[in-house]
Amino acid sequence: MAAATPDSSPWGPGAPSAAVGPVDLADRVDEALAVQALAFGLTREEIDVRRHIVLRHLEDPGARALGATTPDGRLVGFVYGLPNSRTHWWSTVVEPYLRATGSESWLDGSFVITELHVHPAFQQRGIGRALITALTDTVALPRSILSAIDTDSPARGLYRALGYQDLARPVHFPGAPKPYAVMGAPLPLRRG
Repeated sequence: MAAATPDSSPWGPGAPSAAVGPVDLADRVDEALAVQALAFGLTREEIDVRRHIVLRHLEDPGARALGATTPDGRLVGFVYGLPNSRTHWWSTVVEPYLRATGSESWLDGSFVITELHVHPAFQQRGIGRALITALTDTVALPRSILSAIDTDSPARGLYRALGYQDLARPVHFPGAPKPYAVMGAPLPLRRG
């Protein structure tokens, strides 16, 4: 179990640390979506739609999830993903963009990071890094792929530090107000 310890917190010195480890995400989906809503700014309607999507994804036999929990068991971050299939909705949306950049082969033999979110009060403490590296370290595929809002953000900086490179941008998902970037990295992810 990897630990990520905060240096400071809105709660003051000595705020709880968060340990990264296995989590039954289906059982804790509402807690996870509450974290995602805070980190990503989701409405109640968006949360309801995403709840069904997450539960459907977790039925895939290759799906994996990890959580970051405080010593009292509070979920403050999570990541999940699954082996990519060209039949998945996400894959069908990004395929033309990847084909246009000569990166379509990334859709094969890749583990998709579907969601990675950390509660805003626990961000910038290494929790996101611990979650994504611990999850991808368990994957027997040669590479990982993900999509992130196409802006200069701490999340995109983290992905770049881990070895993810832009494969296609801007990518427009139906109903999403902002463009995304599709990024890919060889596994294992870069350390340091």
